[in-house]
Amino acid sequence: MNSKLRITMLVENTVRRTGLLAEHGLSGWIETNGHAVLFDTGQGHILAPNAQRLQVDLARADAIVLSHGHSDHTGALRYVFQLADHARVFLHPDAMQPRYSVHGGQATEIGLPALTHGELKREQHRLVWTVQPTEVAPGIFATGAIPRSNNFEDTGGDFYLDAAGRHPDPIMDDQAIYVATDAGIVVILGCAHAGVVNTLQYVRSLTGRPIVAVIGGMHLVNASAVRITNTIAALREMGVNLISPCHCTGARATAALWTAFPDQIADGCVGTRWTFPRQ
Repeated sequence: MNSKLRITMLVENTVRRTGLLAEHGLSGWIETNGHAVLFDTGQGHILAPNAQRLQVDLARADAIVLSHGHSDHTGALRYVFQLADHARVFLHPDAMQPRYSVHGGQATEIGLPALTHGELKREQHRLVWTVQPTEVAPGIFATGAIPRSNNFEDTGGDFYLDAAGRHPDPIMDDQAIYVATDAGIVVILGCAHAGVVNTLQYVRSLTGRPIVAVIGGMHLVNASAVRITNTIAALREMGVNLISPCHCTGARATAALWTAFPDQIADGCVGTRWTFPRQ
């Protein structure tokens, strides 16, 4: 039976349609074969109104997947957790730990919101730890922890496990989603703190199939020219057909990607929908 994979961007940094809202964050709605997965939740301010405007029923979510434990991806988790009361939450254990961004001696707490943390602990029977690749719904997989195999990608910022900035945060909970389609594998990124190239190479090794599309945050906002050049070279070598850099990719890296791949790049703002045929 023929079916489709459909991805709808519910939360992202940019918007180009009247009636929708944007914020610094990311959330995607993934549907295939009658199943639905919510990937991240944004900061929490705009997920609900955007979902309503786009006619996405969040209560239908079979699963909620967290790409990592930063607040711009988990802010509306408590709301969705209560709304989709049958859905399980898939996350790496490290997503629960305290997180900080430290700049000039000033620390900002950026981890999972405290209320969310407490509620998740009370309903641990709904949590699934994704240390390894995990099927979160039929045909939809979370990567679990991603090996850091190259020497040019890092976490992309000043992230720490303590407010004093003494213990760097490797963000080992970073994960992506991948789905097989007729043409190849579609990969949806949260922030790609493990590195977009590391992520795609890992998915390719897991599936043995080509990557046909990559959509989401690539965390190249602080990337050096060398890292951007190496990323472009790797995407070219992999022959990715659709590249949609969102959220934390950064203006300079996004411009470089548009220049390098004018025919493969696609906008990924709030309200964008992608459809891929799959058996």
